[in-house]
Amino acid sequence: MVGWLYLLTLLAALGSGLMAGLFFAFSTFIMQALGKRPAPVGISAMQSIDETILNPIFFAVFFGTAGLSVALALIGWNEAGFGWRIAGGLLYLIGSIGITMCCNVPLNNRLAKLAPDSAEGATFWTHYLSVWAAWNHVRTVGCIGASGSFILGMP
Repeated sequence: MVGWLYLLTLLAALGSGLMAGLFFAFSTFIMQALGKRPAPVGISAMQSIDETILNPIFFAVFFGTAGLSVALALIGWNEAGFGWRIAGGLLYLIGSIGITMCCNVPLNNRLAKLAPDSAEGATFWTHYLSVWAAWNHVRTVGCIGASGSFILGMP
């Protein structure tokens, strides 16, 4: 049991670490770079990113880590580090999946419907940059916390 538990915990730590890195990049320079461009350019670029990120590799890491988080809550409860693994799973499920679905995706969906060169697009873009980035910072911290918790919970 410990061998499988170790492997699943390692994969959860790596998956949440990968997601933390992705969110960190958006928080520290990608959104700032897009915000420095004229609104139509920034909007078009973000619309392209939002379309391109929906691919099998992203889904495997994003949702696979969620599945591992759930699995780790169901197994190994009598093994050392269980509390850390539960903490990691909760941080990932809430801080990554929950925030993404409830906060970032609705903003992305609204942005997708706008013409980049419209007045409505320019107005929304200012709002989008600040609100989307703020929630992304939360995702970054949640995934860093999840990764660290999974590492501390290694059996």
